[in-house]
Amino acid sequence: MSKRIPLEVVKDQDESFYVSERKVYPRDVSGRFDRMRKLAVFWLLGMYYLFPWLSWDGRQAVLFDLPARKFYVFGLIFWPQDFSLLALLLIVLALTLFFVTALAGRLWCGYACPQTVWTECFLWMERWTEGDRIKRMKLDAGPWNREKVLRKGSKHLLWLFFALWTGFTFVGFFTPIVSLGQRLWPFDWNGAETFWVLFYALATWANAGILREQVCKYMCPYARFQSAMFDNDTLIIAYDPMRGEPRGPRKRGLPSVLQRARGLLDLASAYDYVFRASKHPSAAQARLQAAGTVMLGDAGSEAAPLPKFEPEELGDCIDCTMCVQVCPVGIDIRNGLQYECIACGACIDACDEVMDKVGMPHGLIRYTTQHALDGGRTRVLRPRIFIYGLLLLGLVGTWVWNVTHRDTLIVDVLRDRNALYRQTGDGLVENDYTLKLVNKNTQPRRYRLSLGADDAGLRLNGPATIEAGPEQVLPVVVSVTATEEVQGRRVLHFVVESEDGREKRVIENSFFGPVQ
Repeated sequence: MSKRIPLEVVKDQDESFYVSERKVYPRDVSGRFDRMRKLAVFWLLGMYYLFPWLSWDGRQAVLFDLPARKFYVFGLIFWPQDFSLLALLLIVLALTLFFVTALAGRLWCGYACPQTVWTECFLWMERWTEGDRIKRMKLDAGPWNREKVLRKGSKHLLWLFFALWTGFTFVGFFTPIVSLGQRLWPFDWNGAETFWVLFYALATWANAGILREQVCKYMCPYARFQSAMFDNDTLIIAYDPMRGEPRGPRKRGLPSVLQRARGLLDLASAYDYVFRASKHPSAAQARLQAAGTVMLGDAGSEAAPLPKFEPEELGDCIDCTMCVQVCPVGIDIRNGLQYECIACGACIDACDEVMDKVGMPHGLIRYTTQHALDGGRTRVLRPRIFIYGLLLLGLVGTWVWNVTHRDTLIVDVLRDRNALYRQTGDGLVENDYTLKLVNKNTQPRRYRLSLGADDAGLRLNGPATIEAGPEQVLPVVVSVTATEEVQGRRVLHFVVESEDGREKRVIENSFFGPVQ
């Protein structure tokens, strides 16, 4: 305990370890992963905006009716008694995320995360009103004039409309959306509906339009604990430094290192070049403001600049910085695996396009594993995959079985506690009860009510048959009488059975008589 912890005092403001956040201007890109990402956006947002408008058996297909305490999901109805199914579903979703992450990396972040999906839509609107990367940078750097006001104003008007539509749809999952739309004009929303539409619209506008990559880098916990699920066989997006280093511009016609005598670098030299290049950005990076937001090494660490290489010594990376310019979180993938990377594949599309132009094969930046990148063998089937997969399969099977075998009849019996018992004028002892029947079926049901075969000496006073409407919670008041010979506490059984005999519930309760 006497060992001292070394401290370093930052005296000069220029030596501060705090780096201010700079705005990221992602460049537009096209390619196979961009098409997959757009397809995911249209599919996921299509479900979000379309599902509340669908009808199922005369009602809204997806409706979370909180006042009625019922969730409708197409043909399924979930009641408060099904809360354990909701908890199990959340566990299944979490385990699915672990399984997919261990197997294929951050595919959720790159293609399905709501932050990614809505940010992509807001970027489309921004490019449409302000232009691509260079035009947006010039617009922000220029003075306020008529063109800037019109472009910025048009962008925010589109953002506002889209955000309000998103908030309206969100509330439409909890309030019948047709009724919500009909009450828009003349305006007749209640306070809760108005608040949540505006709140969700503001959250969408701020997260997808203003904060963007900062949500992924600083607010999302998944980026922080993903390393616990990664190993050297997890699928990642990576730059191949043994092929790409040393980087630098060159004349057209120089073939790939895969076709030259130089071949691939050794691993130590390749990573040394990457580290030194990250500490000394090139002129192209400075000119295009594409140095990335994350640097390798500890703060304050030094590295010698790279020497000037002959064309034959250069790797396949021409240092065009396109991989940095298209990155939605503004990192340089050539610096290695970083927690900010959302694995969207934009840098792969950009690099493949450049490789096509210079006549080199694809794959300088690619989906791979760390083992494969270092020249080893990738193991897809490994213990953690088996464990996650078996647990997931078991939980999904359990959830499906419980959903398909749920009870459609719930019966609760409440005894009147105002009086232990009551003696009638004809010398009988009477107890009062309230039966709460819940018909969870979407069709009306008829049930028979009786006492158990072992309840000799007790007589049920109440309806022999009960009509319960679809999804109805029905209270039924009954009484049970016995002669004065029944003394003290006695166990009795209420039997509720459907007419077709498919459902039967036996509820145990107590009958009280006088005590001698």
